[in-house]
Amino acid sequence: MNKMTMGFATTALALSASPLMAAEEGSQPIRFAEVGWTDITATTALATEVLESLGYETRIDTVSVPIAYSGMKNGDFDVFLGNWMPSMASISDPYVERGQVDRLGANLEGAKYTLAVPQYVYDAGVTSVDDLAEHADRFDATLHGIEAGNDGNLLIQDMIDDDASGLGDWNLVDSSEAGMLAELKARTPDEQWMVFLGWEPHPMNTNFDIAYLEGADDYFGPDLGGATIYTNTRAGYTEARPNVGELLGNLSFTLEMENQLMAEIMDEGTDPREAARAYLQANPEVLEGWLDGVTTAEGEPGLPAVKDALSS
Repeated sequence: MNKMTMGFATTALALSASPLMAAEEGSQPIRFAEVGWTDITATTALATEVLESLGYETRIDTVSVPIAYSGMKNGDFDVFLGNWMPSMASISDPYVERGQVDRLGANLEGAKYTLAVPQYVYDAGVTSVDDLAEHADRFDATLHGIEAGNDGNLLIQDMIDDDASGLGDWNLVDSSEAGMLAELKARTPDEQWMVFLGWEPHPMNTNFDIAYLEGADDYFGPDLGGATIYTNTRAGYTEARPNVGELLGNLSFTLEMENQLMAEIMDEGTDPREAARAYLQANPEVLEGWLDGVTTAEGEPGLPAVKDALSS
């Protein structure tokens, strides 16, 4: 390539990053996959509130985890904010390794995800998954999960299939987040025993007195299923829409933030977008990091535009 050709290429690249390109980015809705977990509902609501304040259109579809990944592979979804790792590795890693899904940075650190019991069960001596089998009758030999196809359910099924801790003849109940919590709520007043899929952030940690079980490191990972949550996109998305990609790369949440929003949504019945908007209005400082280097869809400075939209 001679210097003149290189000059034209450099000019073309500069034009691609111009406000005109930023305006072109706003022409297609940003399509989020959302899997029906309240934490991801909350973070998706925050992201879409900011994006729409920047002038973009968004769309959210609630699907299972496997459909979220096949959808990103097939170009049906652009963004997924709920890649829990390492528990979701068996589902997400093949797509990432084949170059069909991009794993961006972590958006939440310090989460956990493993089997849990009510505190009164823990106090009775069930402190590890190794203690479950000897009390099979009290638990009806049943492990309560959430929706079918969820990574946590798959890990529980792996434990059953492997006869881990003597659980080979136990059953997994595929339900939903709401269904599992309704079952927990029904059982706790009479101190009925139950073992279920638990995680943090989630209001279950304050609404119920629960304890997490040791001994499932080979399936859920160490530190009680210690988890990091990553932002994923369909392959090449951040290169195709660099301004949106800048925001997605900047997004970072906290346990406190998510617990607060989830409680608003689950306990108070607040619409997720209304809860997200109220949180951002009350905590505008979070926008400074998120919007660093981000413009509106029309190429104007992003931070003042979002603050102005939130104040109206």
